[in-house]
Amino acid sequence: MVLTVDGLRMRYGDREVLHDVTFDARPGEVLALLGPNGAGKSTTIEILEGFRLRSAGRVEVLGVDPAAGDERWRSRIGIVLQSWRDHGNWRVGELLHHLGAYYAPYSTSTAPRPWPTGELLDAVGLSAYAGQKVKTLSGGQRRRLDVAIGIVGRPDVLFLDEPTTGFDPEARSEFHELVRGLAADQGTTILLTTHDLDEASKLAHRILVLAAGRIIASGTTAQLTELIAGEDEVRWSVDGQPFRKSTSDSTTFVRELFATYGDAVRELEVRRASLEDTYLTLVREQA
Repeated sequence: MVLTVDGLRMRYGDREVLHDVTFDARPGEVLALLGPNGAGKSTTIEILEGFRLRSAGRVEVLGVDPAAGDERWRSRIGIVLQSWRDHGNWRVGELLHHLGAYYAPYSTSTAPRPWPTGELLDAVGLSAYAGQKVKTLSGGQRRRLDVAIGIVGRPDVLFLDEPTTGFDPEARSEFHELVRGLAADQGTTILLTTHDLDEASKLAHRILVLAAGRIIASGTTAQLTELIAGEDEVRWSVDGQPFRKSTSDSTTFVRELFATYGDAVRELEVRRASLEDTYLTLVREQA
């Protein structure tokens, strides 16, 4: 396993913010960590990155305890935080080339580092801005630069904390393609925190739901939806009178509806249970 978290606990004084958190991740897997504010997502990420010491439990990233990770280990880790540091007077291409040079001593024939600057700029959609100073970029462009800085060393593990904040729909779609490519083509294991349920559903092989410091559910979008057995909502009208029905088997219900009323059924609409319904149900049960 690339990531192994077993019985992770974190305590601040008398307050325990992580309780027996356990999960793992394989090479090339994308995990999405969902949860409300204060659930413990950032604390979990910081422990895995080696920035915060845990209170108890076993944690390994690339076979190493993050608390004891050396520079070679860190060269294999990529991090994109929620906020960026201001490198205002650097030109975009020069900054990435400069940062990439720090990874060169850790390059091998099987894991070349860093990512060539031109290719990296293409990957994050900043080729046209290579010669511009960072302080002239828009918020969305600076966010793309954050991502570029996080992956300049071609990491084996990438931590993404709300990575598409400030992205327009086109930039978000391009970023999603980049994440899929990193996982599928380069085998990068990615742990993503996001409040965007649609983003989690599109990108993640598995979704972990964290609430009140505990992993309360784990699985694919389909598995999580089935876990709650969320009901579909069917709406229709007959002779101008509207009706609504919640059912766990909308297909059978609609078939029976037409068998009973035939062509008199009008304005039929089926709303199926979604990841959002599942997520909200799970979180509310922990409140």
